[in-house]
Amino acid sequence: MKPAKKAAEMTLKELASYIDQSVLKPEFTQEDIKKYTQEGIDFGCATICINPSSLELVSKMVAGTSTGICVVCDFPFGLSTTESKVNQAENYLSKYKIADLDVVANYGQLRSGNLEYVINDIKAVAEICHKYGANCKVIIETDALNKQQIIDGTKCAVAAGADFIKSSTGFYTGGAVVGATPEVVQTMIDAGAGKIKVKGSGCIRTQEHFFKLIDMGVDRIGIGYRSTPVVLGLKK
Repeated sequence: MKPAKKAAEMTLKELASYIDQSVLKPEFTQEDIKKYTQEGIDFGCATICINPSSLELVSKMVAGTSTGICVVCDFPFGLSTTESKVNQAENYLSKYKIADLDVVANYGQLRSGNLEYVINDIKAVAEICHKYGANCKVIIETDALNKQQIIDGTKCAVAAGADFIKSSTGFYTGGAVVGATPEVVQTMIDAGAGKIKVKGSGCIRTQEHFFKLIDMGVDRIGIGYRSTPVVLGLKK
């Protein structure tokens, strides 16, 4: 949804409320996770986006703060069975206070045109999310898709009852990586037709790009731990 004022006119707190700070690197030590989680909390980010193995640590850190947890599910490939995705979501959400679950769609099935499969796969996870009061955010890995597939993926997420459509995992290696370009984000916004929120994620490393997406009407933005202070104007 387009904001009431331009990003350039927003306070630091308002800008940070758009951010899911990514703390997802598989090589991170526990100290790394603590450091970048605390930075996200201090910035006032909406959530810290983490791998499931970080849930116990990060849930204690965000308790009593305005920052929530965004946990990834079947990340980064989305190739588990639907039953496995459901079991993962149930396991995480039943044990921890989680605001958002970012599940990776089976974008190979999406590219194959098997849209009913994609819808049913997402719907099963969305139902678990809503059972526990969490947002279901669907990653379709837009760098792997053409424009029509991005449209189809967004419409699948709408049909499945998901809360957000999200562009990228940040871990795609199958081709060129451009992430949440304005063109990709606009395609998702148009395809969603106001029926789903949009999260731009991937290659957002400048304040100009960050502001552009906010002004376009993106609802949430995934930012890497290194780039958060840059997009907030705290570091060059």
